[in-house]
Amino acid sequence: MTRTELVTAADHLETAATHADGERRERIEGQADALTSLAERDRGPDQGRLDRHMNVLRELSAEDDEASEHVRTALDHVEQYRSTVGGI
Repeated sequence: MTRTELVTAADHLETAATHADGERRERIEGQADALTSLAERDRGPDQGRLDRHMNVLRELSAEDDEASEHVRTALDHVEQYRSTVGGI
């Protein structure tokens, strides 16, 4: 898989942000921006960086609402991309 998984994850996060409010919305938007930036860089992110993003996404998906559904889908895409990244 290519970094298109990260772009897809960012797209889901942008959708999630439309279903969230306040600080949570800002954090989701921040993660979307960060993943988009990582996807566009010349060199892809390492596993540690991806793990940090995945931890934030897990935290943001803890609520039981529509935003969380999109965040979980984004997390799935980041996990799929991470599986293609070499070890530490």
